[in-house]
Parts: sequence; structure tokens; C-alpha cells
Amino acid sequence: MREQRRQKLRSALDKRIDSLTIVLESLYLRHNLSAVLRTAEAFGIQDVHLVSGGRPVEHGVARGAEKWVTLHTHESIESCLSELRQSGFSIYIADLTDDAYTPETLPVESRIAILFGSELAGVSDRAKSLSDGAIIVPMVGLTQSLNVSVAAACILSRLSQRRRHIVGEGDLSDDKKERLLSKWIQRHS
Repeated sequence: MREQRRQKLRSALDKRIDSLTIVLESLYLRHNLSAVLRTAEAFGIQDVHLVSGGRPVEHGVARGAEKWVTLHTHESIESCLSELRQSGFSIYIADLTDDAYTPETLPVESRIAILFGSELAGVSDRAKSLSDGAIIVPMVGLTQSLNVSVAAACILSRLSQRRRHIVGEGDLSDDKKERLLSKWIQRHS
């Protein structure tokens, strides 16, 4: 691998955020899953949690973005959210509720996980009961819903900017950066 490429990978790792993650609960449409993974990678969000409910996750689903993010698969929403809580994350669901935060008002001083639900049903009742609150994309038009990948892009763009205002360019540990760099270089070889 050329040194220029190695430096590009290091630069990307320096800008990765470890304190903002997303959970995708039972997304079934490949193009939505692909778009959300590309969005996470584009905004430097390293970890993405997939709650598959026992369904296998297809490799290559994000047209390459999944090789740059770390995918964590979980059988149940309970196991996923329990693991995130143990790692210090507050959990917010993307849901239309009257008391929901916006990307501008959500508290960002600590670790945050944003949970997006399935295309048809949205966030499950169980996920709602386990969350710390909700976040919405403010809309002024007559349409009051967005495709899950569009909602994710709107929310993650602003939250990643706000977290970077607190943590700097990125907040991956040096150890995690080195492990990811090694993995990326091996994949490239």
C-alpha cells in the first residue's frame, strides 16, 4: 500500500466518532440499509448496530461502505440496547412524538445512540419502552414522514457536527484506530 493511501486512511480514522452510534431495528429493504450505512460512513460514525431478529445481514449491502464501518449484529433489541447502556450510551428513538427532541436540541454532552425502526412499522414498542426519549426531523410541509435513510441523514449530519464541537475532530481511542487501520490495510491488500 502506498504511503499516500495509508495517510488517507489515518486521516479518516482521526475524524471518526465513537461516541455517536446508530441502531437499525429490522430494516428490510436493502436500499435503505445501504443508504443508512453510507450515511454513517460519510459522517464518520464508526459503529452501526443491526438488530436483525434472526435474519442474516447480506454482505455487500452498502456497496462498499460496510468495509469502513464496524457492523454489530444483535438478535434482539433488548440485547443491543443493554450492550449500549453498559457502554455508557443514552438511547433516543427516531419517532414522531410531541415531546421529541430535534437534532438541534438533543443533549449531546455524553454518548448517544440513535435508533431507527423498520420501514413499515417504525420503532418497536419494546424499543420505545427502553429508550431515553425521541428525536424528530422538524418538518413544515404537509408530509410528516421521511424515508428512514433520509431521516437518518438529516439527524446524523447535525448530531455528528454537534458531537465534534465537543470532542474535536474525532474521538476513537488510539488502540481502536490502530486495530481498524490494520484491518483496513489487510482488506486492501
